[in-house]
Amino acid sequence: MTATINKIAIASAAALAVLAASSSGALAQKKYDTGATDTEIKIGNIMPYSGPASAYGVIGKTEAAYFKKINDAGGINGRKINFISYDDGYSPPKTVEQARKLVESDEVLFVFNSLGTPPNSAIQKYMNSKKVPQLFVATGATKWNDPKNFPWTMGWQPNYQSEAQIYAKYILKNKPDAKIAVLYQNDDYGKDYLKGLKDGLGAKAASMIVAEESYETTEPSIDNHLVKLKATGADIFVDITTPKFAAQAIKKLSEIEWKPLHFLNNVAASVGSVIKPAGFENAQGIISAAYLKDVSDPQWANDPGMKEFLAFMAKDFPEGDKNDASVIVGYGVTQTLIQVLKQCGDNLTRENVMKQAASLKDFRTEMLLPGIKINTSATDFAPISQLQLQRFKGEKWELFGDVVSGDVGG
Repeated sequence: MTATINKIAIASAAALAVLAASSSGALAQKKYDTGATDTEIKIGNIMPYSGPASAYGVIGKTEAAYFKKINDAGGINGRKINFISYDDGYSPPKTVEQARKLVESDEVLFVFNSLGTPPNSAIQKYMNSKKVPQLFVATGATKWNDPKNFPWTMGWQPNYQSEAQIYAKYILKNKPDAKIAVLYQNDDYGKDYLKGLKDGLGAKAASMIVAEESYETTEPSIDNHLVKLKATGADIFVDITTPKFAAQAIKKLSEIEWKPLHFLNNVAASVGSVIKPAGFENAQGIISAAYLKDVSDPQWANDPGMKEFLAFMAKDFPEGDKNDASVIVGYGVTQTLIQVLKQCGDNLTRENVMKQAASLKDFRTEMLLPGIKINTSATDFAPISQLQLQRFKGEKWELFGDVVSGDVGG
């Protein structure tokens, strides 16, 4: 009898031990910070739906459509995405206001893909002091790759200095005696590109760059700057502008019959929102750089990634313009975030979100050009670091040369 009681006691103790272990295992598995629960992941976003950079607002709309598609399919690990996106009009003081609202009132888990260099610069210290991820910011400023000083901020797209260095290498090789005129936006975004160009030209920058003109986003037109630049006799024009002003520049160059070799930065190279409104005939021969596939390029007609993107546009975002490069950016960056959240599993702490974002190995959203992969680490917060040059011909961009990297790490 006693032996039987002992056996029961031992079995009960073993069962309790198993139960305790499984309970602690369950507790260890599920970890949440503010903004995450068993059923929801709350994500914040800030976009210029109005103002001088409103052409980029479609990025936020694309992301909202993609998250709806994910939710309709059951969410991520059973959790639905609650995507809260606010307008800041590309005004840094408004960005600060919206970031505080997202973090302190809406209590989001993190802020994702907020747009613009000046707006993100305005909230970077705040986000890092609050230890809330400022993840995959929609700007290529080089400073987002600074995990030592800003461990809660990470970029996504190739950085501006690297891109400008690629243009500089091309110029030095193909037009070493060129006279270069530069137009740039007078903020951190424009100055980052300008620094990359000068670094890339090296000792020849001082003699090759014959004019630099900056413009403010509050200016209705940049026509007077372009007239001044033409007067320098420059035969290369480096155009560091956002979509509204890029379209103006392409049109104005045609009007004043200035025909320099025109370099246009990637963030304003959209066929849908820049080239088409400016007139295809005015854009012939422009050189830019790309890291994403272009819908108008027939070489991707049977590409599985392109087919998937077009199916998304038809079913989930029919009001969007498939030829707008910003739509493809929104699509690609959201796919990257989905991968990060899948890697997080049931550990949805802010710390783990950043850890997983810094643990991407050869990940590809299939709208990336062949040969380009996303890699991050604890010391490398620059997910995409490669680009390929492209030239505008007819009604589309044509890629040329190899996939290349600039020399800037961070």
